[in-house]
Parts: sequence; structure tokens; C-alpha cells
Amino acid sequence: MTDRRLAIDAWESLFRAQHEVFEEISGDFGDGLSQGEYDVLLTVTRGADMTARLRDVTANMLISQPSVSRLVDRMAARGLISKCPDPEDGRGALVRATEQGAAAFRKVASLHGKAIAERMSLLSDEELTQLRDLTAKLRKTASDC
Repeated sequence: MTDRRLAIDAWESLFRAQHEVFEEISGDFGDGLSQGEYDVLLTVTRGADMTARLRDVTANMLISQPSVSRLVDRMAARGLISKCPDPEDGRGALVRATEQGAAAFRKVASLHGKAIAERMSLLSDEELTQLRDLTAKLRKTASDC
């Protein structure tokens, strides 16, 4: 069995590191896009023709489905994405990045990626691989429960 005190210390360290890194890089989201809008566009721009199902966008977000729907509606009103019915799923919707949305995403992604790479440069490539693999293992365990 895992040492309880060590597990709690590791969790606290992980939580605090995530919080501190997030605080440091949150300045990447200013006038152009919010963190939530960036996350939506990250999923959408990775899809074929810069399109994703709304349910896939929701699955990648850390907020509730109703909150994602409202965010997507606000983004559509701003001209960052378009939303239309999914022809393969009568209850679903497709979300597509507009040129304006894709351009805004690329602008923020460039700055954000640089800030992340700079912050994470404290770790070696081996340590980054280990961190990625360990956090993936934690996420997989959580989703198995």
C-alpha cells in the first residue's frame, strides 16, 4: 500500500505546482481570447477542417456541459466559431473555427506555447516525459473509478 503521508505530500506538491504555473502563464490570455475560448479553439482547430463535435469540445473542457454550451454560443456571437447541427447526430452540433477565430487562436497559441516551454524548461526532456506519463497514469486511474 502507498505511504499515506507521501501520497498527500505528492498531491499537495502537484496541486501547488499546477496552481503556480497556471498563475504565471494566465497572462497569456488578455484582450484576444479567454482561457476557455482558447481551450475550445484548441480542440476545434485540431479537427479535420477545423471542426469538432460539440460533445468532443465538452469532453476536453474542465467545465460543465451547460457552461461549455454558453461559451460556444458567446464565441459564435463574437465570430470566433460557427455552430451548426451535426448531420450524423440529430441532437448534436458541429463547431467550426472561423478565419477570425483561427487567427486569434494562432496568435495566442504562439505566445502561450512559448511561455509553457520556457516554464517547463526547468525540467529535462527525460523529466518532461516522466511527468507526462505519470499525470496520464493519474488521469487514467481517475477515469477508471
